[in-house]
Amino acid sequence: MPKIDAHQHFWIFDPVKDSWINDDMLVIKRDFLPADLLPVLKQNGVDGCVAVQASQTEQETTFLLALAAENDFIKGVVGWVDLKADNLEEKLQDYKQNRVLKGFRHILQSEPDKKHMLQPEFKKGIAALQKHGYTYDILIYPEHLPYAAQLAGEFPDQQFVVDHLAKPNIKDQQITEWKKGIQALAEYQNVHCKISGMLTEADWHSWKTEDFTPYLDVIFNAFGINRIMFGSDWPVCLLAGGYKRTVEIMQMYCAQLSKNEQSLFWGENAIAFYNL
Repeated sequence: MPKIDAHQHFWIFDPVKDSWINDDMLVIKRDFLPADLLPVLKQNGVDGCVAVQASQTEQETTFLLALAAENDFIKGVVGWVDLKADNLEEKLQDYKQNRVLKGFRHILQSEPDKKHMLQPEFKKGIAALQKHGYTYDILIYPEHLPYAAQLAGEFPDQQFVVDHLAKPNIKDQQITEWKKGIQALAEYQNVHCKISGMLTEADWHSWKTEDFTPYLDVIFNAFGINRIMFGSDWPVCLLAGGYKRTVEIMQMYCAQLSKNEQSLFWGENAIAFYNL
C-alpha cells in the first residue's frame, strides 16, 4: 500500500518569521530540512510527503518548491499566496508551470476576524483557486467551523481539506461543540480532513493513546473512509511524542479497518486529493 504523509513542514528557523515557536518549544527551535525528514520517513515506511507552508510569504512557496525540485520524496507542496491580491489570477497562472504545487493555505486561525474566510475579497481568491484547479487547506480552531461550513457550501466545486481535525481541545477533553461543527462541515462532500496534529492538542507530556479515540471516532464517522488522510505534522509533532508515536496511534486505531480502507487512509486518499 502506498504511504503518504499529507502534512509536514520545513523551515530555516528565524526568530522573527517563526515567532510562534516560543521558549516552550525548544525542540523545534532550529532548522528542519529534507535531510532531517528522509530517514524518519524511511524508518516509518512512508513513501513520500506533502510539504505545507508555515509562514505567509510567497518566498515560503518558492522555498518549498525549490526543496521539492531537489528531493523527489516531496510529492506535493501546499504554498501561500495572497488570496486578496489584485494580480492573483496572474500569479496562479505563473504557478501552473510547477506541477508539484498542488494547493494553498492561509493561517486563518490567527486572523483577528473569525469570519475572515467569508470576506468578499477572500472568497474571490477561493474562486480563483477553483478556476485553476488548486486545493485549499483550512487551518482553523473549533469556533471557526460554522464559517468553514458556509464557505464550503458556497464553493461546492472547490476541494477543501481541514488540517489537524480543526484543532479540538483534546487536553481538556472538550468534544461536544467541536463534534457538532465537524459533523455539519462534513456534510459537504467537497471537504476532506487530515488526521494530523492531534498530539499537540493533547497534554504534551502525559497524553494516553485512548485520549484520541473519541475524536477519531467522530472524524471517521463524519467524513467516511474516502475523505480522510494521514498527516504527521512533523516537526511540530516532536513537541508531544514524535513521528513514530504519531504513526503508532493511527496503526492501532486502523487495525479495525479492512486492508482496502487502510490503503485509502494511509496513502490513496492523499494521492487522489492532491493529484500526486
